[in-house]
Amino acid sequence: MSTDNSADARRQSSSALLQFALFAACRIRNDFAFALRDASPVTPLRTLVLPRSHTPTSFDLTDHEIAAANDLLRRLRAEILAADLAAPGFNIGTNIGAVSGQTILHCHIHSSPPRSRP
Repeated sequence: MSTDNSADARRQSSSALLQFALFAACRIRNDFAFALRDASPVTPLRTLVLPRSHTPTSFDLTDHEIAAANDLLRRLRAEILAADLAAPGFNIGTNIGAVSGQTILHCHIHSSPPRSRP
């Protein structure tokens, strides 16, 4: 049986490039999670917190990953308040399953300071 080594090499290269890009885009990180600004934010300063391990949903996180994500959420709150004292509060959430709007099958927690409604 033959395998396509060049396809495997391309996949590994793409995966390494994606990991590098995510690492470079990190706002903050710890041993189990990292945070980066949303590429298409619905509100300014919207940030995503992701576990370092591939984990499909927040229900699949270990206790260490949950604690790490909460640590980053607290640090992000302090960072956002320092940058925008007018932030009236925070929305923290995650979508689980396509019916809930999950389009990326890797756990990510949304942290958004909402804007006041008129």
